[in-house]
Amino acid sequence: MRCLVVADLHYSLPQFDWLLAAAPQFDLVIFAGDALDIASIVDFRAQIVVVKKYLALLASRTRVILCSGNHDLDERNPDGEKIARWVGDVREFGIACDGDSLTIGDTLFTVCPWWDGPLVKQRLDAQLRDAAVNRPAKWIWVHHAPPANSSTSWGGKRFFGDVELVQWIERHRPSMVISGHVHQSPFIPDGSWFDRLGATWVFNTGRMPGRPPTYIVLDIDEGTAFWLAPGAEQTIDLNGSLQPAARIENPPPWLTSLGLIADPILARPASAAG
Repeated sequence: MRCLVVADLHYSLPQFDWLLAAAPQFDLVIFAGDALDIASIVDFRAQIVVVKKYLALLASRTRVILCSGNHDLDERNPDGEKIARWVGDVREFGIACDGDSLTIGDTLFTVCPWWDGPLVKQRLDAQLRDAAVNRPAKWIWVHHAPPANSSTSWGGKRFFGDVELVQWIERHRPSMVISGHVHQSPFIPDGSWFDRLGATWVFNTGRMPGRPPTYIVLDIDEGTAFWLAPGAEQTIDLNGSLQPAARIENPPPWLTSLGLIADPILARPASAAG
């Protein structure tokens, strides 16, 4: 199984366009939160409409998982805690989202909501506890914030990760946790796009502007992870211990092809440029 991982697109439509073009090459697209951008000049409600259209198209091309991030919160629940209500709407497209679990082959994926208060946190704790009862050997969580005190949550001066997530990882020992949220971690000293807490691999895509987005590819069957960002192409062996990433020397053709996806704006004929 080959998974394409993105996070923190923040309503960057060129990055969404690239994602649509790349999706058919993968068995699963994992979107680890922050599809929207609360700082955008575009009305939040309009963002939701547009992003849901992209997600519907994406789901017509491959399986999709989406978890909420802090930029995706659009309502308060009856308890007064912020939630991403619109994220639940994407189930109509066949997308697994907040609170869901999805089994593909021998791998269980658990999709975690962004929690803003104690009650949603309690529900997430119960979700993980229930999923752990019959968990397979391969168990992957999608959780927008990376764990605290990890290189994947290092912001340059302090950590921005989730302390409770560390405790959940220690208790349940998933195979992987896929995150985003701390944009700069992979690009700064002492930060990284990957880490390992005990037996659990942890990932953070990071974020850079422009097209394509930074992204991770997980080849579950081969036990390999690739990270691609502007000026950086790295890989790690998931079957070994925690080691520094290596440069991608002989990329497989399907990975090389991702760098050849044309920008639809630049690909327009001159007559269409106006």
